[in-house]
Amino acid sequence: MRIATYNVEWFAALFDEDDRLFDDGAWSARWDVTRAQQTAALGRVFQALDADAVMVIEAPDAGKHHDGALALRRFAERFGLRAREAVIGFVNDTQQEIALMYDPDRLSVRHDPQEAPDAPRFDKTLHIDLDIDAERGAVIFSKPPLELAVETRGGFAFRMIGAHLKSKAPHGARDEAHAMQIAIANRRKQLAQAIWLRARVTQHLSDRTPLMVIGDLNDGPGLDAFEDLFGCSSVEIVLGQGGAPPLYDPHAAMALGHPLAAAPTTARFYLKHEERYLQALLDYIMVSADLRARGARWRILHPMDDPACWADAGLRDALIAASDHFPVLLTLDI
Repeated sequence: MRIATYNVEWFAALFDEDDRLFDDGAWSARWDVTRAQQTAALGRVFQALDADAVMVIEAPDAGKHHDGALALRRFAERFGLRAREAVIGFVNDTQQEIALMYDPDRLSVRHDPQEAPDAPRFDKTLHIDLDIDAERGAVIFSKPPLELAVETRGGFAFRMIGAHLKSKAPHGARDEAHAMQIAIANRRKQLAQAIWLRARVTQHLSDRTPLMVIGDLNDGPGLDAFEDLFGCSSVEIVLGQGGAPPLYDPHAAMALGHPLAAAPTTARFYLKHEERYLQALLDYIMVSADLRARGARWRILHPMDDPACWADAGLRDALIAASDHFPVLLTLDI
């Protein structure tokens, strides 16, 4: 079984008001890439993944005026993908949905949101004190995680949670001091979302349910100075701390185990003011111990770091044109 996560930068901008691909020469939302070029690049990448399921982060818009699942089905038909069905959970107002594309011949999938006293349903509100001031603040998900019940054709059942935690970037800052204020507030909200997500993880692992948490956590060990302020990263919270039943991702483990060594990366952003690229580890496929024991093997389709991607010039160029993130692929025996 091949399962992937892929953050597609502004996937929604490739579809018209009727949820059909533009596939034309107008500019996409990516810098210096046309809609036809990004569409073709994405098709090439999805074909290379050849996955049974792909958790699409920043999937096409859904809600009153758009059907993101329909848009993804049309995209899959355009490129002959096995993962030709799509499911979206709670829609949001950001035009960046969380969706699973999957092969209906291999998997049955349903949106199955859960609820617990310390972990409300992800479209609701969590009240939590992160300031240590004895006052509980209200936290919501701008992009509610996608909770799925999945079963293989052979009858193996497991849970999947697609997540896209809040960005820490200080968008809209007026000056350096304001940027710091926004960044700290965003980090606090992100950690609250991670704690909420971890409570759901603990709920499933306590029930001995095979589980994977998959997506873009907008965070990684050692990525910024705020870990000194708050004590840890969102990634560490979701993986499990203090004796909590753990999840595992080898790329996160490598970054946590050797903080001064080179770490894998899944995203590449251009810093205009510094005239250089920044690479970061943001995308993960975290699995429970029972899934890891099924011959789990991870791979990042990074155009410069993966030898096979580098050797395939067409795929290499497609990965760069398609998105500012690169897919993470998990293969396991289920």
